[in-house]
This record gives sequence, C-alpha cells and structure tokens, in this order.
Amino acid sequence: MTTPKRRGCLGCSWPILIVVVVIVLAIVIIGFLSGGIGQKLFPGIHMPGWLVVPAPEPHLPAPVLFHILGLPVTNTMIAGWITIIFLVLGSWLITRRMKLVPGRVQAVFEFALGWIFDFCASVAGKENGRKFFPVVCTIFLFVIFNAWLSLIPGFGSIEWNGHELLRGANTDLNTPLAIAIVSFIFVEYYGLKTLGIKYMRKFVNIGGFFYSIGQIFSGKAKKGLTGIFSGVIDIFVGVLETLSELIRIVSFTFRLFGNMTAGEILIMVAAFLVPMALNWAVYGLELFIGFIQALVFSGLTLAFASMAITSHDEEH
Repeated sequence: MTTPKRRGCLGCSWPILIVVVVIVLAIVIIGFLSGGIGQKLFPGIHMPGWLVVPAPEPHLPAPVLFHILGLPVTNTMIAGWITIIFLVLGSWLITRRMKLVPGRVQAVFEFALGWIFDFCASVAGKENGRKFFPVVCTIFLFVIFNAWLSLIPGFGSIEWNGHELLRGANTDLNTPLAIAIVSFIFVEYYGLKTLGIKYMRKFVNIGGFFYSIGQIFSGKAKKGLTGIFSGVIDIFVGVLETLSELIRIVSFTFRLFGNMTAGEILIMVAAFLVPMALNWAVYGLELFIGFIQALVFSGLTLAFASMAITSHDEEH
C-alpha cells in the first residue's frame, strides 16, 4: 500500500507556508514603514512609538557610568568583563566533567580549541605552537566573543544615567590598544627568551660600524670606509625594525577598533532606516567580520611570534 505524497513546499503544507510568508511580509512592511526611509516616504502614516527607532547618535569615547574606588567604569569595561566571566565560567562548566564520549557542547568546545591548536602548529610548528597556543587562543576567543556579544538583540537598549549600560568592548580604543600591547609583549618576550641577547641585534646593530672605525685607525682605510658604509646601513635597518615593532601596536589597535566601530555604526544605521528587515543580513555580516577580525589579530600575533624566534642567521 502506497502512502499519498505530501503536497506543499520545503516539507511544509501550503497553509503553513502561506502563513509564514504572510508573517514575513508583515514584518518587512512594518519595519519599512517604521524606519527612517518609510517615515520620509509616507509621512502620513504614524507608527507606534515603540516601533520607531530613533536616529543613531554614535559616540566614539565610551561614557563613564560610575566610579569604583575612584576608578571610572565605562560601558565597554562592563561588556569586556562580561566576556571574561562568560569565557572563564563556560570553560569551567564544560571541562569540570569531561567525558570520553563528548556531548554536543563538549564536542563543539573541543573542536574549536583543536582547530586553533592546529592553526598554531601549522604556522609555528608543533613544539612552538604548543607554547604559543594559550595566548593566541585567548586573544582569538576574547576578540570574537566581544564582537559577537554586541550582536545580541537588546544588548545596547538598556540605559544607565542616560547612557547605554553595555557597549561592545572592541569599539573602545582602549581595549584594542590593551590587546595590542599584550601581543607586543608576548612577541618580544619569546624573541628574547629564545634567542637571548642576539635578538636585540636586529634593533641595535652598531658592532660593524665601530669595528670599521677601528680598521681605519689601524691603517686599513679602504676596508674601514667600506665597513662604515655597511655599518650605517645596519644602524638604519635597526631603526626601521624598532619603528616597525612600535607601529605594529598602532596598526593592530586601529584595525580592530575601526572595523568593530564601523560595524556597530552600520547596525545602528540599518536598524534606523529599515528596522527588522535589513538587520538579519547585517547581523550575519557582522558575525563573519567578528570572526575574521579575531582570526587576523591572533594570526598576526602568531606569525610575528614565529618570526621573532627565528634568528637572522637562519633566515640568511
């Protein structure tokens, strides 16, 4: 006996599909009419106040909400601490009862950490990748969860003394700067730990210059003059290396700050122009951008750390 074929589309019956389409169209139309574009095109249609999104007013400096022991606390600091608490508490809850056959949550957790570890090992080698993994993984998780935290609906709608109670920590210049400084210290530490004093030669290489001056006074003028020219080049290269290390802090900071701030402004503008319609597409884009920024920040830290532990003799 053959069962009759189910009619409909995408596994749904036609009545259910029609109801879903009508609901989606209603959300799009209401969102369009309550947004900035709809209000301009149809000024005679007055939507309820709770549906109308106010015009965005982005502010780059994070407002101070209150003080603790004289220290100012901003809304981005609160969001950053929420991220830290979430990562620490979540890691503890997942790992306190590890199972040989993992459940879904443990499997996702192990997959994410395994993917980051494999990424470190593929760039720096298995031994160095194991050393770099804790810091690189922490930077990746902190940046990506900071970015994704601000995408939770209603995240910035809670107010405190006329200001947003929560705001993405990556949109505060201080947070990307702090992560960039941690990355800088991490790279320089492993460079010094691995190569010792030889690591400083790429910043301060004046031995050849003074040796060539000694050659001139010892009667080898031609060889000494040639060496002085090479020594001046070595000194200049050292200055460039020093500047590149310091400029790296600036580039790391403004890359993350600029992309995250632009994303937040994009969401605010989309929510104002066409609420509930463009938001999902913008949210999906910001999820992807948050992942890319976390990967770029942690990946560059890993790459620079791998370069720092490689001596110039090996490069030659």
